[in-house]
This record gives sequence, C-alpha cells and structure tokens, in this order.
Amino acid sequence: MTSYQWIDLEDGRSVYRKVETYQPKRSHLACPMVATDSMEPVQSMLDGKTYDSKSALRSTYRAAGMVEVGNDPARLRPRKRPRPDRKAIKDTVQKAKARFDRGERVRPN
Repeated sequence: MTSYQWIDLEDGRSVYRKVETYQPKRSHLACPMVATDSMEPVQSMLDGKTYDSKSALRSTYRAAGMVEVGNDPARLRPRKRPRPDRKAIKDTVQKAKARFDRGERVRPN
C-alpha cells in the first residue's frame, strides 16, 4: 500500500514524499477460526455408540471401510449432461461422405 506523508530532513526542510507502508494480511475477526475436534454427542450409525469426538467417530467408519457423506442435497440431484450439437455432427458426416465420394482415402503410416 502506498501513502504520502511529510518527512523532516536534517537541514530543517520538510518534503512531501511517497512512503511504502506494509500492512500484514489480517482478518477483521479478533482471532482465526478454529475447527475443534469436539462436537455434541451423536450416536454412530455403524455401532450404536455415542461419540463426542469427530476423529474418534471417523476412525470407526474408516476401520469398517465406510465412507462418511454429508447431507448436501446437490449430491442427489442428477447432473445435466451436455446436449450434442446435431448440426455440427450432421455437417461433419456430410463432409466426410463427400470426401469419400471424391475418392479421398486416409492411408495409415
């Protein structure tokens, strides 16, 4: 960031100069976000035990070969497949047929 300020020289003069000011990147929050390992007690869908540690719960899932999934509804939505450009396909086939009818052949190397 650049700013301007008055600088007093040794000979008694003052000059208005550009001064580079460095400000470290900081959040407007008082402290960084902390993701803790603790949570409200939940009952495991796998073994029925109650866990209050995310890592302990996930380790039991991993040990059993399970995959933990969230509740994001977007994952259940069908994905939109791109529609083929029928006109471009038709033009390409017509060009290939015309080249074949003219006698052009592709020779493998």
